[in-house]
Amino acid sequence: MASIRSINGKLFLDFRFKGKRCREYTSYGDNPENRRRMEETLRQIEAEIEKGTFSYRQRFPESKLAAKFDSPETVAMAKSPVAEAIAAPQDTLARNSTPLFSSFADQWFGQQSVEWRRTYKATNRQILDLHLIPAFGLKRVGEITKDDILNFRSVLAKVPGRKKNATLSSRRINAVMLVLRQIIDEAADRFKFTTPWTRIKPLRNKKSDVEPFSLEEVQRVLATIRPDFRNYMIVRFFTGMRTGEINGLKWKYVEFDKRLILIREALVDGEEEYTKTDSSQREIQMSEMVFSALKEQQKGTGHLSAFAFCNRDGKPLDSNNFTKRVWYPLLRYLGLSPRRPYQTRHTAATLWLASGENPQWIARQLGHSSTEMLFKVYSRFVPNLTRRDGSAFERLVSGAFGTSQQQTHINPINQPDAEEYHA
Repeated sequence: MASIRSINGKLFLDFRFKGKRCREYTSYGDNPENRRRMEETLRQIEAEIEKGTFSYRQRFPESKLAAKFDSPETVAMAKSPVAEAIAAPQDTLARNSTPLFSSFADQWFGQQSVEWRRTYKATNRQILDLHLIPAFGLKRVGEITKDDILNFRSVLAKVPGRKKNATLSSRRINAVMLVLRQIIDEAADRFKFTTPWTRIKPLRNKKSDVEPFSLEEVQRVLATIRPDFRNYMIVRFFTGMRTGEINGLKWKYVEFDKRLILIREALVDGEEEYTKTDSSQREIQMSEMVFSALKEQQKGTGHLSAFAFCNRDGKPLDSNNFTKRVWYPLLRYLGLSPRRPYQTRHTAATLWLASGENPQWIARQLGHSSTEMLFKVYSRFVPNLTRRDGSAFERLVSGAFGTSQQQTHINPINQPDAEEYHA
């Protein structure tokens, strides 16, 4: 029976082919991750043997055992210089001289990852370890065919996803395939062979619609949410800041005298990083409600932490903790459809559009490089276009909340169980 075994701390394959026992040794250390990779390779070999399509020479071209399983035709061709020249054009020779996929992929990752953000680097490393190396690790990178690629994609489509009874999304599959394409195309360029990645289109992603809050819903949320998170939600609803941007907002980037919030950093997985894109580096104009909320917040946390919104220990807010313990319970209590906190960003965009603000001004506030994304995502929320700079939005919010330049208190909506929620 085929198995994965170890000798001197290195793994090797032990299987039978045409009645003979075969052992192929590797440089992989004996650990769970490498065993998982080898098991996937062994499954592929067993499947090929069962179908009668297994080629020892193709799978292990440098193995001493390969000659034992070569057909007479293969041996005869190998002995003929003329036939060899005919059968092995330059592209084939280039493919046969390429390194194993696992080796080249690790080299590619090491060279490219210096350009990536930490989270993108972690994502690509996970894609390599979880999907690509198990599938192609022991195959020469130049010998991966279009058929191999399409078969791999069909296997990905059956991999269980995060949700129950769900498989990997088209977006996730496309992300995995993109890394594979980058590696193969880079190898083709370096080793001078024709890439097999021709006419392979990405899977169509299901378009996710935005679900912003209405102004009436915003009022209900702000009137009911725990007092220690009210300022936080005001800033989220009326600035369009991303979660990482507001959680990573520091007081040094809040300019009260100019009424500007400077977006310079973001908090991702608990670590401070550069913003999502260069265009995300921007200055957001504070409306009166945002200005007052930040002034009030400064009284509570200005002496405690460098971060505007933090916990009692002065550390930035944990988005998962907020989402599970505050956000979703609040939406359930108010009878509102469950939505990610990120919808507050869409809410700001739609409220600005509804008030008639200049799309270019809105795009700058959101950190978009152009208005293209604005109209693509929020087109149905554009009633008219004007040339204003924030004043129309100020009047809309002030009228709805009954605020003046100095008064921003909202009278709570009658909720019979409000005390129970705050408890």
